[in-house]
Amino acid sequence: MTRVQRQVILSKLGVFRELGILAALVVLIAVTALSNSRFLSAQSVKDLLLGSTVLALLAVGQTIVVITRNVDLSVGSVLGLSAFATATLLSGDSGLPVPVVAVVGVLIGAVCGLVNGTLIAAARVPALVVTLGTMYVFRGIDYTWATGKQINAADMPTGFLKLGTATVLGVPVLTMFAVVVLVIAAYYLASYRGGRELYAIGSEPDAARLSGIPVGKRVTAAFVASGALAGLAGVLHSARFGTVDANAGLGLELNVVAAVVVGGVAIFGGSGSVYGAALGAVLLTTIGSALPVLGINPFWQRAAVGALIIAAISLDRALVVRLSKALRARRNRG
Repeated sequence: MTRVQRQVILSKLGVFRELGILAALVVLIAVTALSNSRFLSAQSVKDLLLGSTVLALLAVGQTIVVITRNVDLSVGSVLGLSAFATATLLSGDSGLPVPVVAVVGVLIGAVCGLVNGTLIAAARVPALVVTLGTMYVFRGIDYTWATGKQINAADMPTGFLKLGTATVLGVPVLTMFAVVVLVIAAYYLASYRGGRELYAIGSEPDAARLSGIPVGKRVTAAFVASGALAGLAGVLHSARFGTVDANAGLGLELNVVAAVVVGGVAIFGGSGSVYGAALGAVLLTTIGSALPVLGINPFWQRAAVGALIIAAISLDRALVVRLSKALRARRNRG
């Protein structure tokens, strides 16, 4: 299969998957609303959007990494570290403005991402191993720093906390932040050489290296982006919940990977979009909110997510095989 044919297959597959996720989301919302009309109340929709915001941000960063045929399991710990740092700086007597503290939170995440990327690219250590290790290292730093302390909303500036509840035309401000990041990331991946090279690396790493693409630098940059977005998610987490401790973001990395895979980003790299990953995040959040309304035991949520992951991977494989056969048949007729 030529590179052009592969891109045609992946493009068609991505569109199909994203439309499928959107259709599933609409059906789920419609069924739940029919069961309980309050599910679509203004407050419920606001809560659903806020619940999706942090997961969607993390999914965008994870997508950038996964399309390079890597994975970042440390995002939950990076979020926790950034969230606690943000809350600590704002609750003290530092007098730092909120924007400055937000930048510090993002930089903390970027540094964590740089550590991951450097170990993976320079030392040639598998991403799964590195990020599994740094997941515990970053969480350990967070626990050591916190020493069991919890920072409450009463200790943080009112203006910062209002950011977590403010809306514009009914849309939460935090969600708007996520949408802006989503659009910028999608535009970069589609329109800039660096973004297209990430897809090339995920498709054929050796071929990308032979063609002159700086694979190490690009992979490192992808992890820095993922870490920075996890840092931003930590800042938004603090604004939304107000109360922060060392357990912030604990176990969230598995939900992030699930959102990315369900959203149509191929775990083997080279295909997928941040829009699909964001839709996957919204779908998983909606499932978590809809199950109790439908009278289904919430413990089935993880089973449902697991089934979605298996179905997504199986569907990807089936569609790739089918489209490959169609292209071969068309080529033979030509």
